[in-house]
Amino acid sequence: MTTAEFISRMNSGGQVSAENDVHLMMYELSHEAIRITMEINSRYHTPDEINALLSELTGEPVTVGLFPPFYTDCGKNLHLGKNVFINAGCKFQDQGGIYIGDGALIGHNMVLATLNHGLLPEERHDLIPKPIHIGRNVWIGSNSTVLPGVTIGDNAVIGAGSVVTKDIPANMIAVGCPARVIRRIDE
Repeated sequence: MTTAEFISRMNSGGQVSAENDVHLMMYELSHEAIRITMEINSRYHTPDEINALLSELTGEPVTVGLFPPFYTDCGKNLHLGKNVFINAGCKFQDQGGIYIGDGALIGHNMVLATLNHGLLPEERHDLIPKPIHIGRNVWIGSNSTVLPGVTIGDNAVIGAGSVVTKDIPANMIAVGCPARVIRRIDE
């Protein structure tokens, strides 16, 4: 299986059974991601060096700000807009696809999780990938978690410590566990 075939399968939205060649490819990509993120996290790098390592990780040109440590378990389904800032301690599970728009600010210790598991015991090791979409100029506060399939609209703000389980419209402030919209940005 090629990386492109893996990404296509993970982006298809269907459940991926545990006894599948997708899991073997996931394992290989995870080890490549571990190698690259260990390099990012092991010593000081200039911003240009970090962008070069992130470009290798994602397979796409990257121009972002990143304060290590940073963790991801795939990298190849991570899509970062221009001038994104990712603060220290973030964990991205991107097999299901993470799309972050230009100018987004990602707070300390953020978790972006794109995989779920089957609920039935016989399907517990199966994966259910769903992408996360974060719009342009979104600000997500520290220690927040965004769950599979969530879209956060342009310019939205997510309060620190929130757990985002459902879509948040553009230009809204959402807080809590689960996160709920409390008001528009301009109010």
